Amino acid sequence: MQIIDGSGSFNAPNNAVVTSGTFDGVHVGHQKILKRLTNLAKATGGQSVVLTFWPHPRFILKPNDDSLKLLSTLEEKTKILSELGIDYVVKIPFTKEFSQMSSEVFIQSILVEKLKTKKLVIGYDHRFGKNREGGFDYLKENETKLGFEVEEIPRQDIDDVGVSSTKIRNALLEMDIETANAYLGRHYTIKGEVMKGIQVGRAIGFPTANIKIPEPYKLIPNDGVYAVRIDYNNQTFDGMLNIGMRPTVEGRERTIEVNIFDFDGDLYGQSLNVKFIKSVRTEKKFEDITALQKQLEKDKKEVIKMLKNHS
Repeated sequence: MQIIDGSGSFNAPNNAVVTSGTFDGVHVGHQKILKRLTNLAKATGGQSVVLTFWPHPRFILKPNDDSLKLLSTLEEKTKILSELGIDYVVKIPFTKEFSQMSSEVFIQSILVEKLKTKKLVIGYDHRFGKNREGGFDYLKENETKLGFEVEEIPRQDIDDVGVSSTKIRNALLEMDIETANAYLGRHYTIKGEVMKGIQVGRAIGFPTANIKIPEPYKLIPNDGVYAVRIDYNNQTFDGMLNIGMRPTVEGRERTIEVNIFDFDGDLYGQSLNVKFIKSVRTEKKFEDITALQKQLEKDKKEVIKMLKNHS
């Protein structure tokens, strides 16, 4: 898969079959559109193209509102799109100036002139351009003039999936990992670098890797304990992860710490990929370190059982 910076000039893909959107999470609803896209490209001897926008439009249009957290970083999104067989991702820098572009200018300058689109595939309620003024009706009426066909994924097809990025975000914040994973069609994942912590876990027999997520906009599930799998150095390990303030040891900032089972080694400065499998319990404050240690022993037994029963 090729990633193209859409702000400059580039050679247009051959016989481009295009769709556009933010595709946060690339969930099973998105995948329905993307599967149609790749099938059409194969059937017409063309190439599948995903036109996406970065930063997320809301970050630019509402710069003082940091309430929106995303399911996928740009790196994660492009990796998933590649795995789904997309040929090209064209990344359009989203700016205030770009947000003022009319739908007609967007269609002409990007879809027609830059991409030389042969077919456009959109979801039933997809709109674009300033004030979201452009839509399926306008495109359909002007197919001949624009020089490309347009296909809309029927509302029923999308509604039958019953998935949205908002539903997934809510599930993760409610610690409903299984629902979130089902909607995503894969495990929810975070990726970060291992930083030095206060090493309380090591002292009580549960050494943890303290993970720092570089992207402040990445959604972190609610505070609690989770059964996870960790990808590191081309290997996958079982483990349990805690998100929260560590109230028993009077923690002062929210941390993400993972205890990797059957692993012994120095991970400082290394990158870990953590897949959420299931939630165990919410975070709570214990009477003392001994009580915390006993609970962690119970948690580990529960996590081992969960992961054993999970393929």
